[in-house]
Amino acid sequence: MVTLQIAQDPAADELLSNDPFALLAGMLLDQQFPMERAFAGPAKVLDRFGTLDPEKIAMADPDAFADLCATPPAIHRYGRSMAKRLQDLANVIVAEYDGDTTRIWTEATSGADLVKRINALPGFGEQKAKIFTALLAKQLDVKPKGWTTAVGDYGKKGFRSVADVVDEESLNKVRAFKKEAKAKAKAGA
Repeated sequence: MVTLQIAQDPAADELLSNDPFALLAGMLLDQQFPMERAFAGPAKVLDRFGTLDPEKIAMADPDAFADLCATPPAIHRYGRSMAKRLQDLANVIVAEYDGDTTRIWTEATSGADLVKRINALPGFGEQKAKIFTALLAKQLDVKPKGWTTAVGDYGKKGFRSVADVVDEESLNKVRAFKKEAKAKAKAGA
């Protein structure tokens, strides 16, 4: 099994490597927050809640779950709202995939279908769906037919997104790429 190094923390990365819901939850949290801290969020939930079982998360008392997600160090800058998103995500995994997160990708018929399935999840949009599909392909060897076309530039070699983070050096290269892209966008290039 591949050991991911996204959170840059051995325990959090081991969890991401071994628990598909943790990896999906980390991707959910990866917005308006440093990438490695977002992907460390599921480990915080596990430490505080005792499980990452989607059914148990879905059934948790929303206020109590929000409290544990917002307790410093919070799982995200917006801990309470992300707690709700995590519960919404868990509800979909339970209702549509019988609690088995891997069915999202093991049952996908193509790269486009996988992007569509991920895009349909709460808290995921088209870009995030493409990035997560690229992450699955590049790091976990989940490569449904046509995945490179479905993810566009995220399928290329380079350091564009979390899909390309394999160590601290690559994390820094992805950060530099994103910073440069923002500067270009701001300059109207």
